[in-house]
Amino acid sequence: MIVGILFFLIVFVIPKFWLSYSMKSNDKELTNMPFNAEEFGRLILEENNLKDVKIEESSMVDHYDLNDKTVRVQEGRLSKKSLTSLTIVCHEIGHAIQHNEEYGPLVRRTNIVEKTQWISKLGGIILYSGLPLILATGSFGLIKVCLIFVICSVLLGVLIHLITLDVEIDASFRRAMPIIREKIPEQYHANCSNVLKAAAFTYVIGALTSFLSLRYLWLLVSRVR
Repeated sequence: MIVGILFFLIVFVIPKFWLSYSMKSNDKELTNMPFNAEEFGRLILEENNLKDVKIEESSMVDHYDLNDKTVRVQEGRLSKKSLTSLTIVCHEIGHAIQHNEEYGPLVRRTNIVEKTQWISKLGGIILYSGLPLILATGSFGLIKVCLIFVICSVLLGVLIHLITLDVEIDASFRRAMPIIREKIPEQYHANCSNVLKAAAFTYVIGALTSFLSLRYLWLLVSRVR
């Protein structure tokens, strides 16, 4: 029991706390910074000749939209001169640079997600809505088929998480961090790196969660006779 609680804290609670702490502690206005997040972003886009990429605020999570070629960050961030805002904008533009260069893992992830969305959605519906009803029927054959389909859906999720982790690490440390070292004063480099590390680790948690779900589902299949 104690081991299980410790595992839950180490794997799920502490990383989320670390991410929240890193974001908040580095979100203070820096009056000596020569640009805010929007100005910084436009400077990076110009220097990388990404004239067709837009930057805008969004009510959703920070992301780069490949279809619209738009960097979207949470409301209030573009006008701020904080390390969190600057780092996030730089990271998302890192995805735009990947897109422009046709970075392999980004292309593969996009293709996989577009072609397999229906599997993930159907797997989720079966797991959270249909499976309880199917279990109530007592039809072991149908139950096993549905569980195997859900396992395939989870396996797909694991694959996407692993590819996403590669894409995120590349955008953070091979694209964004060199720009940060060049444009932002050296005294802030370690803090920017911490923000990137904390954000990247959330994808590690996602992959691990999928693996744990897979183990649980496999135990269910093994017990259905």
